[in-house]
Amino acid sequence: MLDKTTQQQKSNGLHRELKTRHLTMIAIGGSIGTGLFVASGASISQAGPGGALLSYMLIGLMVYFVMTSLGELAAYMPVSGSFATYGTLYVEEGFGFALGWNYWYNWAITIAVDLVAAQIVMSYWFTTIPGWIWSILFLSIIFILNVVSVKCFGEAEYCFSLIKVATVVIFIIVGVLMIIGILRGGAPACWHNWQVGEAPFAGGLAAIIDVAMIVGFSFQGTELIGIAAGESADPRTHIPRAMQQVFWRILLFYVLSILIISLLIPYTSPALLHHNINNITVSPFTLVFRNAGQLSAAAIMNSVILAAVLSAGNSGMYASTRMLYTLALEGKAPKMFAHLSKGGVPCNALYMTTIVAALCFLSSIYSHQKVYLWLLNTSGTTGFIAWLGIAISHYRFRRGFQKQGCSLEKLPYRAGWFPLGPVFAFILCLVIILGQDYRMFLADSIDWNDVVVSYIGIPLFLLIWLSYKCYRGSSFVRYEEMMFPK
Repeated sequence: MLDKTTQQQKSNGLHRELKTRHLTMIAIGGSIGTGLFVASGASISQAGPGGALLSYMLIGLMVYFVMTSLGELAAYMPVSGSFATYGTLYVEEGFGFALGWNYWYNWAITIAVDLVAAQIVMSYWFTTIPGWIWSILFLSIIFILNVVSVKCFGEAEYCFSLIKVATVVIFIIVGVLMIIGILRGGAPACWHNWQVGEAPFAGGLAAIIDVAMIVGFSFQGTELIGIAAGESADPRTHIPRAMQQVFWRILLFYVLSILIISLLIPYTSPALLHHNINNITVSPFTLVFRNAGQLSAAAIMNSVILAAVLSAGNSGMYASTRMLYTLALEGKAPKMFAHLSKGGVPCNALYMTTIVAALCFLSSIYSHQKVYLWLLNTSGTTGFIAWLGIAISHYRFRRGFQKQGCSLEKLPYRAGWFPLGPVFAFILCLVIILGQDYRMFLADSIDWNDVVVSYIGIPLFLLIWLSYKCYRGSSFVRYEEMMFPK
């Protein structure tokens, strides 16, 4: 199946035009967004500076292991829509089927979420213009960027990500200068804010767990490099290079940013409690820039967050389209979605994804905040299911690879810390999936409507998996029967 899929992707015209710089920025851009620019303040306010930093480091380690697992698979078997293929070949056919459809659903819905967020961001400048107009405009832009060619998508994502990375770098430089007292904004902070109230660990272990779950959602998107591997110009070379750079850059940006925020703003600050995209003026990034004397900080950060939102939507359109395309190639989706344009774009899959993304127009009927939160909750869990699937697929791939006597020297990129890495990632992903809203079960009265919204992704995945398994009679792939490309 693997050889057939890769041959079809090449012969049917899927263009390999993404370079190392594209892959690196796609992975970085997918994880730097509103989770860092807005929700980071909430993390510090809930768990204290030490608790938030520990949570980011813990989830960062998990993401590292997920990325190295994916890097080993993607460099050796670069196929577009990789998770579904890996799950089919090395776990169970129904598992790969469910993984693919859930991932498509996740990103298709996330596009709608991002477009609703764009409405809210634009309302900062244009209070009288109806939000659905912005949704139509930005959905059209994202569609055009994806329908032209994969190179067009790659260049756009590179620019979006460059804006976000530059903002974080400037923030870190400004923050360090403020901490050591060179820039205005008060006396040198040092570790004073780490000694306020119950700092550094406010709220104890429960708060750290809560924040870890929020942080996990912030890191989602790093796995996009596996989807893009199928259109990399030289995946056996570019994937290892991108993998060596991505994690350390992401961890550096996140950990340093959280550390700087915690040193400059006490976790007890009321501003950090108002953590929502509706009020960009209380973003911790905005607060730090404003304290440094940048009076237009709110407008600047609003522009950056708009770029982050469009970047996420652009990446989501690409990822969901390629996943649906691969499912169609493997006979797990209607064949019409495997059709490619002259530019090498799976246009029918793109049209279908765009239609689903148009759910954002519901915000023109209902309150856009309500639609935003509802869509976000229904799509969030599936991202962790994808990570969990990557960890399982890599673990079984490596075991089967070695059991069949294949040399590890054949792997263009080899994940370290095996089997500890994928096992650690699997356990932590499972904990986050099951415990994302555990506090609801501790309340005196359980709101089952909220429970269903929060956990709907789990039964949906199991339903798709088990239905396929029963219908096709599929079973777990034995190590001895696994197929590896020659």
